[in-house]
Amino acid sequence: MPLSDHEQRMLDQIEQALYAEDPKFAHAVRSTNPQVHYKRRIVKAALGFVVGVCALMAGLVINQGTVTIAVSVTGFLLMVVCCVWALTSWKRMTGIGTEAAASGGRPRRRRRQRGGAPKAGFMERMEERWRRRTEGDGGI
Repeated sequence: MPLSDHEQRMLDQIEQALYAEDPKFAHAVRSTNPQVHYKRRIVKAALGFVVGVCALMAGLVINQGTVTIAVSVTGFLLMVVCCVWALTSWKRMTGIGTEAAASGGRPRRRRRQRGGAPKAGFMERMEERWRRRTEGDGGI
């Protein structure tokens, strides 16, 4: 939701006062962008992924029995961890998935009866019963 003109003017006045009071702190706060942090994490994860691929290939080339398996498994695990790290950083950087978190968790699904019609929730059934009582239909 955008700020109103009055709110924008107040924010500008607060920023100017902050710059006048402590310009060094104001510059540090203004230049910090969380997306830069997440981009750095994605680059580090990509480099880690490449190192994991190299370790996996090195494990395949080495002919030393258990050392081969250990190096290959370590490379593969490093690749998986770096992929997860990069994906979580990407989601935070782009804001994907924050809608469900803001609404209190994952979206709720409605259960369906065998006939395919959605099953009425508890509150809906209670409201329907109340409506019928007040209209004089009776029935429970």
